[in-house]
Amino acid sequence: MVQMIDAAGVAQATPFPALVDALDAAFRNPPETPRRHHYDVDKNNPGRMTLLNMPAWEAGRYMGVKLVSVAPENTAKGLPTVTGFYLLFSAQDGQPLAFIDAAELTARRTAAASALASRYLSRPDAKRLLIVGTGKLSAYMAQAHASVRDYDVIEVWGRSSDKAAAIVDAARAAGLEARVAVDLEANAQQADVISCVTSSARPVISGDWLKEGTHLDLVGAYRPDMREVDDSAIRKARIFVDTFENALHEAGEILIPMKAGVIARDDVLADLFDLAQGRKKARISAGEVTLFKSVGTSLEDYAGACLVAENLPA
Repeated sequence: MVQMIDAAGVAQATPFPALVDALDAAFRNPPETPRRHHYDVDKNNPGRMTLLNMPAWEAGRYMGVKLVSVAPENTAKGLPTVTGFYLLFSAQDGQPLAFIDAAELTARRTAAASALASRYLSRPDAKRLLIVGTGKLSAYMAQAHASVRDYDVIEVWGRSSDKAAAIVDAARAAGLEARVAVDLEANAQQADVISCVTSSARPVISGDWLKEGTHLDLVGAYRPDMREVDDSAIRKARIFVDTFENALHEAGEILIPMKAGVIARDDVLADLFDLAQGRKKARISAGEVTLFKSVGTSLEDYAGACLVAENLPA
């Protein structure tokens, strides 16, 4: 019988310590993940409405596909910007197992990927986390990052102080010490880890603000013409991505400075496959600045969907 797993069911089945570990295992021993199909529905207005088709499978275990729409303008309408389902099948007999709420799965696996990167790249003694942005992902980021580092405080900055306060309330409800950040530059200067989850097309973080040892987690920009940090941040950081295949085609933080000659392809040092499999070094000194750019991959959805399947009621 095919089970329908709603957002609450996804959240219950994928607590962040377990989901981070599931992604780590998947990057060490990856399933088959063909390049995702990414369609601009409105050719006259690219980015207004996008259809994503993201398959993955392992012979003898599971196979699945995520079908989602991405509609950034829905924020102003009070509607979700990401909507869809993950359809999971048995790879033994081909039978469908579950329809899984894709918005919740996407949010949780995105946060878990950032936490996994932080586990490899941030300083183990990091104590201050700054979250920049107040959208749906921000509350997930607080919980996911806190599952891999013991933060004294989590600060949230947004253009709307009311929205920032709402994210702080959600973090506190999860048992985390959190407060609203009122001065972005001052708070960035003190942060050990900065997680950017904005929809800004222009940089919101300057490299001049970063102290030694800072880790940057860049999630919000989702098109080649968008970026959340400036060239000075790119210049001073050791750069990592979730996957070379997707980041080198879609990540404005990488593509814009690369086109301008600020960085070269070889300056993008490793992806999560390299880090999880031990092929490349992660952080090599306490004082270096590290930068992780995430654009998402079907591997992450698959790993999350498998974790949901393994926690389905009998």
